[in-house]
Amino acid sequence: MKKLSLLAAAFALTSGLASCIAGAQPAAPPADKQAPPAAVPPAAALKVEEKVSYAGNEGCIRLSNGTVELVLATQLGPRILRYAPAGSAEADNLFGHVPEVTVKTDLGQWFIRGGHRLWHAPEGKPRSYAPDNDPVQVVREGDTFRLIQPVEKATGIEKEIDITLDPTGSHVVVVHKLTNRGQFAIEMSCWAMSVMNKGGTAILPQEPYQSHDEALLPARPLVLWPYTNLTDPRWSIGQKYITLRHDPDMKESQKVGILNRQGWAAYYRNSLLFFKRFPCEAEKTYPDFNSNNETYTDAAILELETLGALEKVQPGGTISHREDWWLYKSVDIGNGEAGIAAALQPVLTDTAKKQ
Repeated sequence: MKKLSLLAAAFALTSGLASCIAGAQPAAPPADKQAPPAAVPPAAALKVEEKVSYAGNEGCIRLSNGTVELVLATQLGPRILRYAPAGSAEADNLFGHVPEVTVKTDLGQWFIRGGHRLWHAPEGKPRSYAPDNDPVQVVREGDTFRLIQPVEKATGIEKEIDITLDPTGSHVVVVHKLTNRGQFAIEMSCWAMSVMNKGGTAILPQEPYQSHDEALLPARPLVLWPYTNLTDPRWSIGQKYITLRHDPDMKESQKVGILNRQGWAAYYRNSLLFFKRFPCEAEKTYPDFNSNNETYTDAAILELETLGALEKVQPGGTISHREDWWLYKSVDIGNGEAGIAAALQPVLTDTAKKQ
């Protein structure tokens, strides 16, 4: 018996290690047998540390509520470099750091660095790879921290990420904004990209099963890139979930996109679960053949990505895209899809109440 908790909250779970992560063990109990989330005890007031040195980056801001902590870059970005249990080791950072990966473009040297960042979609080179190497403006409004990038000279686009950490628990609201500071309209969407720590598994939901008699029309697109190979052993395509495992020994790139009507995605690593919720406005058009959720991997990284709808943004106009984050520890995703379902059922219930 292992415990699933929203850090301080306990859930009763019985499960083995997921077959996509390791060898099979006894199956987890049915999802409807899981205990409901317990109340989260109060944590300390929000603690803010400035001028923090983190992962080779100076002048960072560390936010902590005693349950989880975030590290925000100020000398580059906008970037969120860390999301982890408060006071935990670097190995428990859900976000990865990849200082060795760079891309040379006509706009300058772009560094992936890791952490969580904001791009504008659809992807194009060099436009999407405009360097974010300059200091950002930091504006605090109550418990919300706004990180505002200088306007990109080549695109006329201003990027902003607003971060609000709840006073208790692990919930974080992350709002991504793109403002057109140029002279002409731009069609674009917000593209929120989380570089995850190595060795974990991304989990995307399939649409709920319906029989042929019930559903004659397709449920949603599954978008493939020219390099996507669904026979790659890092993929698992099941009835309930699509999973993609990061393997540092496999350098071939893999990626899929989906129209995720369920509005959530997760990443599991070393008994920690990163869970994000995001909107799906199915009546609107999304980039990449209508994808609002994508995941990518190669030997260096795995990215968990969400996208806002495509919009034509007039000069001075702003578009936004929201993600809600939670961190759960002591998680065991069990044996295959049954184990994943058992582990996620109380998480889905708990997070649906807190948006």
